Amino acid sequence: MVQRPPAAGGMNDAPGITRRNVLSALALAAGGTLAGGLPRQAWAAEAWPTKPLRIIVPFAPGGGADGSARVLAEVLAPQLGQAVVVENKPGAGSAIGVAAAAQSRDGHTLLMGSNSMVINPVLNPKLSYDVARDFDAIGMVSRQPLVLVVPADSKAMSVGDLIAQAKAQPGRLSAGNSGTGTLAHLTAELFSLETGTSLVSVPYKGESALMPDLISGLVSMGFLNLPSVIIHIRSGRLRALAVSSPQPVPELTNVPTFRSLKLQSLEVEGWATLVAPKGTIPNEGLARLEKLLASALQSDVVKKRFDALSLETFTSGREATAEYLKAEGNRWSQVVKTRGIRLES
Repeated sequence: MVQRPPAAGGMNDAPGITRRNVLSALALAAGGTLAGGLPRQAWAAEAWPTKPLRIIVPFAPGGGADGSARVLAEVLAPQLGQAVVVENKPGAGSAIGVAAAAQSRDGHTLLMGSNSMVINPVLNPKLSYDVARDFDAIGMVSRQPLVLVVPADSKAMSVGDLIAQAKAQPGRLSAGNSGTGTLAHLTAELFSLETGTSLVSVPYKGESALMPDLISGLVSMGFLNLPSVIIHIRSGRLRALAVSSPQPVPELTNVPTFRSLKLQSLEVEGWATLVAPKGTIPNEGLARLEKLLASALQSDVVKKRFDALSLETFTSGREATAEYLKAEGNRWSQVVKTRGIRLES
């Protein structure tokens, strides 16, 4: 907050009331400037935040978005001078938490969004929120690749083998995922489009439910988050064929990227982004958050914490973030429409 100078009381001034305070109050009431020439709007922005902030995570605890939010809450709180609390609001593939954030008007609510925030409106146009209309972008936060895996006893030793199998047996290979419309599901659909193959989508209620069937071979393949499969890859129960990041990941240095296999369109990553309900935080406050977020993501402390969660820091300013979210929405909209994907009733 702007520091006021000590009151310079005059002989006609009552205790605690000065000519300077009175003039400042009159200027505020008239929409003018504060003493020292500071505009009223800037005064309010400079004071933000005036109470603890909450970051809504539209998922249960655990996972990339939740981990990102908890790390940043610790780092940003002392910089903002207010407590930052993480509030999990899971349900409906993140739609419940995202909608709750969009409707919050307290000026101290943020959302740690993910891919699903731009995918869900494509799958269900009746949702109450629209990303561009209802949120102000602050910055990208983190990302993690997907890994294409097959059971250990699969005959596919490479992506080329898998494509050949799928083409030789149209509609016979199954792709397990953590639910219809999830990133894992849409990535498998994108794989089919790009490779000219036909896969059977098998949705589960989360990756933990999928894992036993994938390991046993009841499911032919899957695109899964790196943290959830790395232990099974290291144990030999699953075989990694490719990673979706532009560069090889440190945990799987011998596993090729889709880019190296000339399948750049399959560069897909799970990401997290920090946004605020549209118009609830003054522009100066958004600019402050943007700057603090970028600084935090460049720090060794945050990079080390993210690395432990198998996350990569993903720095992007407000304008670039807004463009990225728009592009991601358009990308998955094309996949959904081309493949005729619908949510289960």
